Amino acid sequence: MFTRLSNRFRTSLVAAALLLVAIASPLPQARACPFCGVAQMTLTEQLASADAAVLVQWVGGDKDTEAKVGNTTYQIQQIVKGPKSLTKDQKVTLDRYRTGKSGDLFVLLGTDLGNGKGLEWGSPLEVSETSFNYMSQAPSPETVASKRLAYFLKFLEFPDPIISNDAFGEFANAQYKDIEQLAAQLPKDKIRGWIANSETPATRLGLYGMMIGLCGTPEDAKMLEAKILVQTDEFRLGIDGLMGGYLLILKDKGLDVLDEHKLANKKVPFSETFAAMQALRFMWTYGSGKIAPARLQQSMRILLDRPEMADLVIADLARWKDWSIQDKLMSKYGEGEYNIPSIKRAIVRYMLVSSKDVAAGGGAPQPAHVANGAKLLEELRKKDPKTVSEAERFFVVP
Repeated sequence: MFTRLSNRFRTSLVAAALLLVAIASPLPQARACPFCGVAQMTLTEQLASADAAVLVQWVGGDKDTEAKVGNTTYQIQQIVKGPKSLTKDQKVTLDRYRTGKSGDLFVLLGTDLGNGKGLEWGSPLEVSETSFNYMSQAPSPETVASKRLAYFLKFLEFPDPIISNDAFGEFANAQYKDIEQLAAQLPKDKIRGWIANSETPATRLGLYGMMIGLCGTPEDAKMLEAKILVQTDEFRLGIDGLMGGYLLILKDKGLDVLDEHKLANKKVPFSETFAAMQALRFMWTYGSGKIAPARLQQSMRILLDRPEMADLVIADLARWKDWSIQDKLMSKYGEGEYNIPSIKRAIVRYMLVSSKDVAAGGGAPQPAHVANGAKLLEELRKKDPKTVSEAERFFVVP
């Protein structure tokens, strides 16, 4: 058996994992925070969706045995919401024995079964008085998003992990435009500290990098650059958000640095290059013109020389309407490391999109790239009819 993976195979595994992430949540269409990972259902969302919510204290119960399922009894201390039948000090007994001691606090969320069948209680969530107050006092999901986020901003990196994890979850679910509106309220000093602190969960660094980009200074950009340019073979969670924040502050000057060290440098790990690619996508979608489209296209084109990510690059450039690479793509079609189905399909789709990029309403002269795209597509049809046919069958103009 092999005891070590080859560098190429290891790179392929990382590439596959990152491509799956990209496919699952493509940045250009993201409805949530661009650098925060998978959205989650937060405590306030669970509270809002429940028909009943109560703070209870553990009382006791009968342990499970082979002969029967045990139970656990709780006593209601406070009613957040629910039917009038719920009263303070009322006891609630759930199937299965759950360990606890007298005085332990939990939140129970209930669903109305309808037709007078009463409430079905979910699994108890252990809380402290502090986390319960955080949960019950939080603005409802119907509140204006930026006002809700201002509340959760105070609890990022809170000592109680239940609270800090949930506050981060609220930002992970938030749209970029709503986070952007908080720029003047962002606690710069705290965010700098969180980024510098090695104990900050890596999953949160992307958000904090983006945040410092919204409120930071050129000095903060130096701090981000020092982290970005660390030479490492390790996969670094959140580095894409640090790069995104870096570009928000330094704009073209920052992009020059990423071009040299992350995009053109083939010695850096695939994951670092992919992170830089995500930063480019972020600036294209959310950068509000801080970096000109043509400049972003220029950087993305550098990655055409990386066959392991060429299909994604070609798709992005098609969506960005960069038609300057038509002839270059034709020269690469089916050649060497580019002779793989995913790249060939991407090139065919690129030609399809370019050939249909005409002005709305008609009447305007046909752009040169439209005619050239149609011509090159016909050449591909003769050269590789199967791939063209498959691409056309599932073709949708982006």
